[in-house]
Amino acid sequence: MKLKEFAREIGLSPTTVSRALSGYPEVSAATRQRVSAEAVRLGYRPNINAVRLATGRAGAIGLVMNQAGEFQLTEFLRGMTEQLVRDEMDILVTPVVEDGTEAEVNAYRRVAEAGKVDAMIILAPQPNDPRIPLLQGLGMPFLVHGRSEGSAPHAWLDIDNEGAIFRATSHLIDLGHTRIGMINGRKGMTFSLHRDIGYRRALEERGLTFDPRFVAHGNFTDEVGFTFARDMLEQGLRPTAFVAGSMMTALGIYRAARALDLVVGRDMSVIAHDDVFPYLTADNMVPSLSTTRSSMRAAGGRIATLLLQIIAGRPAEEIHELWPVELILRESTQPVPGG
Repeated sequence: MKLKEFAREIGLSPTTVSRALSGYPEVSAATRQRVSAEAVRLGYRPNINAVRLATGRAGAIGLVMNQAGEFQLTEFLRGMTEQLVRDEMDILVTPVVEDGTEAEVNAYRRVAEAGKVDAMIILAPQPNDPRIPLLQGLGMPFLVHGRSEGSAPHAWLDIDNEGAIFRATSHLIDLGHTRIGMINGRKGMTFSLHRDIGYRRALEERGLTFDPRFVAHGNFTDEVGFTFARDMLEQGLRPTAFVAGSMMTALGIYRAARALDLVVGRDMSVIAHDDVFPYLTADNMVPSLSTTRSSMRAAGGRIATLLLQIIAGRPAEEIHELWPVELILRESTQPVPGG
C-alpha cells in the first residue's frame, strides 16, 4: 500500500499522514494516534524516502568526530543506533583530522549548511563553545553531550563529572592516601574542568594541599596514561594512588607500574572512570579495577531519543539531564602501603 492509497483509505491528506507518522507537533495527538492505529490495522509501512520527501527531512542525525574521541565513540554510536533504527534514521559521522576548535566549527558548519541532517550532536564541549551559537544561528536543532557554561540556553545531557571524581578521590583519601595523582582529559573541556574541581574539593575538604606535579591532562589513550604515570612514579616523592580519566588511561597506569616493578593493589592504588566497554571490562583487569561507572551506550540511546523529540517540536531549552555516576570498588584500591 502506497502513501496516497493509505491516506485515501483513512480519509486524510497524504501530507497529514506523513506528518502524523513523523511526530510533527502541529498534528494533534489524537490524529497521530489514529493514524498509527490505522497503519497497524491495515499493515501500512511508510516508504521512508516518500516520508522524507513529504516532510522535507533528511532522515539523519549528524556528529563530528575527532581522533581524540574515537575509542569512546563506538559504544555511544551503538546506543544511538538501537534507538534510531526504529525510526529508520541514519547517523552521519564526519571525521576531522586537524586539531583545534576552528576545524571542528568548520566541519559543523559544512554539515549543517549541506542539509544532510535534521539535527546534530555536540561532543566534548568547552565553556562558551562556539559550535552552540553557530548551530543556533543556522537554525539547526542540536543537543550537547556535556555542558557549556556561559553559552545561550540549549539542550544537554551530562554526567556528574565533579561528583564522580570527588567520590573517587575521597575514597582514596579515606584509605590513607595523601599523594594522589590524577590523569585527566584534555585541558579546556568542560568535563575536565569539572573533574579538576571534584579532585581539588576532595583534597581541600580533607585538609590536603593541591600539588600540580600530581596532575596531568591529555587524550584518553594507553600511551598518555603510561607516560604521565611513569613520570610521576619516578619522582622522589611518588603518588601512592591514581585517579584515571578513562579505562584506556588506567591501562597505561597499570603498564607504568609493571615497568617500575610496582604492583597495583599492593604498592599503589588506581581508580578510573569506566565507560562500560564490552571489550575492556574492569572486572577482567588484574587486579580488577575500581571505577566510577557511566554507560556511553545508554547516553547515546538517550540522546538519540531526545533529539527525535526536539525534531518533533519539543523545546530544546527544557532538556537538561544530569546523570549520577556509580562508584564500584574492586581490588585495585587498597589502604596506603605501610599505613
